Parts: sequence; C-alpha cells; structure tokens
Amino acid sequence: MGSRCARELQGDYGKPCGRIVARGTDDERMLSQSGVNVRSRDVFGLRCLPGECVLQRAVMVRKKLTAREGRGWVSGTLFCTHFRVAFVPQDSPKPDDNADPVLLGDHDVALASIEKVVVVGPNRTKLVTPNSSLKFTPEELVLYCRDLRVICFLFDRLTPDAQVIEITYTIAKTYQPPKPGSVLSFQNAALGSVEMKQFLSNRRRDTHMNWFESASDWEQELERCGATGWRVSSVNDRFEMSTSLPRSIVVPQKVLDTELKKSFAHFHEGRIPRWCWRHPRGSDLLRMAGFQNNIYHEKDDIKNLEMILFGCQSSLCVVVELDEELPSPADIQLSHGRLRALCLGDISTSVSVPDDRWLSTLESTHWLDYTRACLRKASEVACLLRGGHLTVALQEADDRDMGCVVSSLVQVMCDPHCRTQRGFQGLVQKEWVMAGHRFSSRINYHRDNDKEEAPVFLLFLDCVWQISSQYPTRFQLTEDFLLALHDSIHLPLFSSFLANCQRERCKRSQNLGQSYTPVNGWRDVDSSSDPSDPPLPSVWDWSLQYSKHRRDRFTQPVPPIPSLQPLLNGNLNTHPDTHRPSDTVPGSVFLLSRGTFSCPVNLLPWRAGSSGVYKKSHRRAASSENVPGLERLLKAWAMAELPQGVTSTSAPQGPLDPYEPLLPLLMGPCMGLWKECYLRGALHAQAFSHPVSANHPHPVERLAREVQQLKDELARASSGADPIPPPKTAEPRRTDTNLNQNANNGTFLFPASRPQSASAPRAAPPPSSANRQTSRGPPPPPASAPPSRHGHHRDNGGGNKHTFLFGHPPAAEPRPDQRYYPAPNAAKLPKSNGSSVAS
Repeated sequence: MGSRCARELQGDYGKPCGRIVARGTDDERMLSQSGVNVRSRDVFGLRCLPGECVLQRAVMVRKKLTAREGRGWVSGTLFCTHFRVAFVPQDSPKPDDNADPVLLGDHDVALASIEKVVVVGPNRTKLVTPNSSLKFTPEELVLYCRDLRVICFLFDRLTPDAQVIEITYTIAKTYQPPKPGSVLSFQNAALGSVEMKQFLSNRRRDTHMNWFESASDWEQELERCGATGWRVSSVNDRFEMSTSLPRSIVVPQKVLDTELKKSFAHFHEGRIPRWCWRHPRGSDLLRMAGFQNNIYHEKDDIKNLEMILFGCQSSLCVVVELDEELPSPADIQLSHGRLRALCLGDISTSVSVPDDRWLSTLESTHWLDYTRACLRKASEVACLLRGGHLTVALQEADDRDMGCVVSSLVQVMCDPHCRTQRGFQGLVQKEWVMAGHRFSSRINYHRDNDKEEAPVFLLFLDCVWQISSQYPTRFQLTEDFLLALHDSIHLPLFSSFLANCQRERCKRSQNLGQSYTPVNGWRDVDSSSDPSDPPLPSVWDWSLQYSKHRRDRFTQPVPPIPSLQPLLNGNLNTHPDTHRPSDTVPGSVFLLSRGTFSCPVNLLPWRAGSSGVYKKSHRRAASSENVPGLERLLKAWAMAELPQGVTSTSAPQGPLDPYEPLLPLLMGPCMGLWKECYLRGALHAQAFSHPVSANHPHPVERLAREVQQLKDELARASSGADPIPPPKTAEPRRTDTNLNQNANNGTFLFPASRPQSASAPRAAPPPSSANRQTSRGPPPPPASAPPSRHGHHRDNGGGNKHTFLFGHPPAAEPRPDQRYYPAPNAAKLPKSNGSSVAS
C-alpha cells in the first residue's frame, strides 16, 4: 500500500508525499514517513506538530458542518497523519509558523478518539477495519468517535479514486484499535518528538487556579472558605496510610497526626473522613469511605474517630448514605451505552428507533433518571449545609465514584466561585483528580478492563449542564466549556485522566517508586522507566488544545461575586433559632437515606456494642418524630422564603442571596437531554440513511408544534382569555412514500427544512447519478458547492432552527431562576416518574 500511495501522490502533485514505514514490535507499531522534513510546520497547507508525519491526503473533499459550525458543507483537503485526521478548508488562512502548536484544529479528530470507520457507496455501507477489502469506491467517509461525534466527509467526483481508497485504508489502519498497549504509541506519535518534548517542558501552568497538589494549595482553600478549626496534615505524604488519598488532607486541628494514623485502618482503603468544603453559614462537608468490617475499636480509637467525624461541630453530624439511592458504576455504563446507541444509531446496519418510540426508548435508558437521582441527593445535602452548625459526611463504600459526583454538585450549587472557569477547574482537581477517582479504569483507555469502565465523570458533567440550563445567568461557564471538557476526557494525552490517584501520577512524572523494609519502612527509590516517554500536559492547558476563538466561547460575563458577610465565631449570624436544631443532643449522629432521617443503633460501629464489630443494618427509626430538628432544617428554609399563597411545588423566584443553593427543578418536563452533546452526531448519521424531504416536516417536528399549540392554549385558558383555535395549515402532499423511513420504518430525530415560499430562491440540488454519467463538465464556480459523488444526498442543514421535544432551546431572555424545594410534609424529597423530556 505504501508504494501505491507514493506513486499516486507523485503522479498527481509532482512530488512524493511519503511512504508508510512500519516499525516496532507486533504489539506496538508506529508509523513514520520518509521524504518529508519532520521539522516542517506547513505540509501541503496543513500546520503540523513538531515531528508529525503526513501519511495520506485527498483533495476536493467536503466536510459536513454541525449546527454549532453553521451547518452546510465546506470544501477542502483531507489529511491523515500518524496522530489525527485533519481537514483544511480551501479558504482557510495560511498558518502562522511563529504561533504555538495546537494539537487539534477546528475540523480535526484525533485517531485515538475514533471508534469505527464506515464508508458509504452506491446503495451500500461497509464497516472498514484494518483487514477489510473494498470492492467499491466510497462516496462518503463517516468517522464515529468515542465522544459521540460523527464526522462526515463527502468525496467529490473529481477526487481521484486512488486517493479515496488510499486515505480510507490509511485511516482504518492507523486509528487506534481497542487493544492494550496502543495508548503509549498514540502519545509518542503526538508528543514524542524532541521539539514537542522541549515545548511541553517549558509550558507554565495557570497560577490563578488552585491545583490542590501541595499543602499550601489546601491552606489557600481553607482561607478562601473561612474554615477555621481545620488544618492541613501531611500524614499521607508517602502514601503510607492510604494509596488512593492525596499527600495532603484536611483534618480537625485538635487531632494530632500520631492519633490520626490509628484511624486509617477503620475505613475501606484507609479513606478516613476528611474536609471538603465549608458553607458560608458554618456547616462543613466531609467525605469518607465505608467502615471496615471485623475491626476492634479501642477506647482511644473511638475518641479519635469521634473528633474526626464531628470536625469543628460538637453538636450534630449527619451521615448521608450514597450507595442505596444512587446508581452503581455498572448501571451508569449500561445506561450510557444504551443512550449512545439511541442517539447515534448505526448506518452500517441501518438500525434505528421509530419516531413514535424514540422518547420511550430514551426513558428506558434511565440516563435522565440517574441524573435526577444525583441532583436530588445533592439538593438534600445543600439544604442541610444551608442550615448551619452541623457536619455532613458523605459515605460511599469506596468513596471514589458517587462521592465525587455529589460533593462536586453541592459546591456547584452553593459556591459561586465553583461556577467560574478557574473555580470549576479547581473543583475537579480537588474532588476528582486529587481525591482518587479512578479515571484510568473508568475511561478504560487501554481497553483491558471492561468491567471497570463507567463514565461517572460524564454523568457529573451532564448534571452540571442541567443546573446551568435552569440558571444560565449564574454560570460563568458556558456549554462550550462543558463540551470541550467532555471531549478531552476521550483523548489519552492528559495527565489529569491517565491515572487513578495522585500516587500513580507521581510515579510517572517523577520516576519514583516505593519499597518497604521492616527496618526503614516505605522509602522512595528511582524506578527504571523509559526516559523516552513524552511529558503529558494537564487537561487545563486549553491553549494547547483549542484556538483562541474557541477558548473565548468558554466563558460569559456574570455579575461579580460578592464578598462573604462577617463571621461570628465561625458562623454567619443569620436566624440561628430558626435553622439550628436545638432539640438535638450534643454528639448526635443521624443517617439520611432515601430522603428519610433515622437513628440506627449501629450507624457508628463503635457505638453498636461492646464488641465493636461493625455489622451493617437497615433498621430505621419508627417515626420521624425522633429527629424533629433535622426535619426543620429542610422545612424551614423551603417554607421561610416562599411568598404567601405559593406552595413548595410552585416555581418561586430565584434566591436573593448569591450563596443560596441553586436547587434545580427535577420534575419530568424540567429535565432535558443534552442535545448539543448527545445529538450532535445523530444529525450527521441520519443524513445518509434517512434523507428528509424539504417539503415534508419531520414527524417529531410536527409533534413538537402540536405540543407548543397545546401549551399556548393552556396559557390562554389560565389567564382567562378565550382560547383561539390554531390555524390549520395544509401539509404538502408526500411525493415519496419512502422518505424518512428505512427498512424497519424508523428515523432519527432530524430537523427537516421548512417549506420554502414561492418567492424564495431554491438552492440547486446536487447533480444526480444520471447527470454525472452523461455530463462531466467543468466544476461550478466557487460560489456554489462542488458536485458530490453521492447523487441522492441533500444538505438539510440550512439556517433554520427547529424545536425538539428535549433540551432547552435558546431564548432571547434568560429564564428566571427556579428552585427545587423539599416537600413540606416530610424530609423526603419528591420523586417524579413522569416523562423526562422538556419542550
């Protein structure tokens, strides 16, 4: 194949682009190129990274643009390097050789992000693998990506057939297959050159964000939150106490390190209760793992455990159980797989879901149910913290998945700093990267452990989007930032996501290992790692990933964050009699599970009996009268600020205090599908197997119009106005009975173009196959798109915007802030079994 590639390019362009040379072991094969200067920064109009090699290219190719890119098609040249598939539009400006390199351009996709390659030919589609053989010339090339994007390229009829076949084979043979050992090869291809290593070693980190890697970083966070009575401990500096916790943890000042060391053995993986964040009203948020079984608790151990658990609050502690109510990693993985299959489909098999079952199928994925469960639990915790004068401890079996989700969501709801770009990045560093979330295992870059794979972090990003869609003016972050972070997690190039804990990152970056001897204990020793491994940047180095105009869309202007009110004895003096549970006994510990408070006898193992052996029990208090003070914590705030005549199920105005929690509405119609993330590829995929007529609206679009008409009638009826019957519009007669259908009578959600008026000029359709056979004249002028190989394709993008039955369409005015309130009759938060779809 390499000689054919060289001959073809030499014949078309007068000079060889290069030949493919494979070298290395069987398990790890790297591709390089001879004949092109590896230090060249501009190869055939493509701005290459230092050491990047162009393997193949094809001219006169059209790329289908997404809605965020303006829809339509753009003509240019398609490249395949040993790192990415790049597309350079023909009218793009000449690259600046003096500018810093950017890993991926606006139209590029990394090879490691590609999941499968599909080609479309005359009346056929085929999944292309490294061992495939093509018996037809492809007309379209479709790249399915792991980040839910679908990149579509349309080959022009003037593109040489040899180029089409060669670049298809090259992409299929060079994109990273799902097998162990391919990640390092991809990293070396992107960052392994001498020039790139030197460039990365000179990069400076953002000094304005908190990285939470040292004790001074944690002290800075304590000072920002006004958390007195806590200190930073380096008892785990060598990861002797817990291999999954960071070097520095925050513990009460009154607990010494010598006493603290005895507490690690009582918790799973040594993950003791530790401070995460302090609410401005004085409550503290802690995280901890489950209690270790069959551990005997001595008297001194019990005293230390009580001091750690209560922290600076001596009166009340609430343990929030996360395992029973929130989905497991296996549930999240199964749900995300179903959602992916629903949104993307598979054009290689022409399998899709009929329109009349699309929404019910979406509900059956349970993805929105899991999102709602996480937001509901975070809302409960936010209400508790708002009460003040207590400690809330999040307990999960291993404290490395849902604990990260809930603690992060609570801070996003309550802390305006966490809704800024740098604040949110610091939050992810603190609650995910440093807290020991198993990014490497959950993302499964190496494809060697499918049982551990689960997109927990992506579920968290979806929850943040749900809150931001209901409170758009309270977030400096934009949807573009969340999408960029969503896509970056699928690129195995960043140190933030390529390890399971800080200890693993330190071993790779500092080439340090540890050995243990009975005399010396744990000691750091130099490890013999490969010095040729490239340095890995942080995911927060956005200038390395995106151009400036893309980064400018990451934030939006928001009002300045007001300073905190003066503290009195570490707590805000705001209605202490209303919010403080005065009828609780000092030292009380309660359990919050399934929205109900209880006092299990064996909640704390050392209080269960003289044996001290912990045995989990699900016994609950017989009545909520045992904890009336805690119930008032949830009720008082929900009812105190409600206007007269408004119930807790209504939609009140947003909170006046900027530090009040942003509690989202969780009823079915208020929860939307993140269509800019999950459906950005579906609009591409259906364009091939489900062409839509310009004169016939899509069934989902018709249904959306009917729903909107019903909402307008309800609004007029509630206001006392006479309902006006909607005007009936005659639908154009269907000229093709096979439109919007496939073999099983199903279509994707595709925005059909509205009927054009008689006076509006109609765009000329692409030439048909018959016209292409009879007429091969010169290409049309640049003002029109080049003719395509695929005669029956039509650009359905246009500039029209359409309303779907999910997500939140952009509005001219910002939506008023809304809250989700607990039910007034009990501490239980309402659950909804309604449809999880918003108009």
